[in-house]
Amino acid sequence: MRFTRGLIHESRFALIPEPRQSIIGEMSREEKIESFNPNDPGQHDGNLFGLPFTPEEARIVVLPVPWDVTTSYRPGTSAGPQSILAASKQIDLYDPALPDAWKLGVAMVDIPEVLVHLNHELRPKAEQIILAMEQGIDPSADPLLRSLIAEVNAGCARMVDRVRTDASGWLDQGKRVVGLGGDHSTPLGLLQALAERHDTFGVLQIDAHADLREAYEHFTFSHASILLNALKLDQISSLVQVGLRDVCEEEVAFTQAHADRIHPFTDRDIKHALYRGETLAQVHQRIVDRLPGLVYITLDIDGLDPALCPHTGTPVPGGLAFEACLHLVECVVASGRTIIGFDLNEVSPGEDDEWDANVGARLLFRLINQMAVSQRM
Repeated sequence: MRFTRGLIHESRFALIPEPRQSIIGEMSREEKIESFNPNDPGQHDGNLFGLPFTPEEARIVVLPVPWDVTTSYRPGTSAGPQSILAASKQIDLYDPALPDAWKLGVAMVDIPEVLVHLNHELRPKAEQIILAMEQGIDPSADPLLRSLIAEVNAGCARMVDRVRTDASGWLDQGKRVVGLGGDHSTPLGLLQALAERHDTFGVLQIDAHADLREAYEHFTFSHASILLNALKLDQISSLVQVGLRDVCEEEVAFTQAHADRIHPFTDRDIKHALYRGETLAQVHQRIVDRLPGLVYITLDIDGLDPALCPHTGTPVPGGLAFEACLHLVECVVASGRTIIGFDLNEVSPGEDDEWDANVGARLLFRLINQMAVSQRM
């Protein structure tokens, strides 16, 4: 473990970090690689994984999206990017899949204050709508609630457009872009940006939920509608869903109606295949076979066993083990497919520990490295 000075929990509520300070002055990227020792303790300098690179000189840029406006059960994921940033300093930088991974150049851009404030403004308004529905009130029949719905939807559209614009800017500079939520509504803008640059690609979704609901709770850009919204992009040729274990009839009907495009591998189906004697490697190969040559990964951390992410917004029993999740991604890479981008969402810091953030930071590091291997970086 790369121990750091101070206590990570001191920064838990610092949603807007201090401006990044250069730790090695005006050195070039090459000079930073030459002088950086990956065995040293991670530094609290505002840089992801304690690496010395700025976003401008990094090859892989992480976009944080502090957002949980439409979270329907338990908020807190808006603090996910900051908590992962803090926890990332404790990660050892050796990965057997890519021993010199730290030399790639990875950096996270500053958490956008405008989204922090917009999330803070809209979340209580969304809660009023959610509470009314829980009490059996139809928000669309109430003039005040209708106006709140319109305001929340407009604000969420601003978030999506901000992510698309930021992602496009970095992609235009030749960077690989990773989305870091926030709730699972946050990667739509990144998917839109990638769809402008690729004629066709598939999406591998690791998630406890199908997220195929139409404007869930009247929110057009709900976290429970992200994949339905993504499928409106014609460039997405297939959606392969892994780990599902909490879906509604509406989503099942939609999936069946689009069986040529949507391929679910539920947690129950996977576990029962193992009980019958099939190996996990064989199951993962069947999943990979459903994917085209170019793959985008969207990973809701509640797709994992909730013991790994107990504070996430909507935990569900079952799910993938940590290494099982990564083995699936490694199978994608080993097949010769290319990961064009990915997102990690729904990490929520706990009140008294940083367990979820530590898991999220390690998952982020390994996923970045697998994307790099797939692109032969």
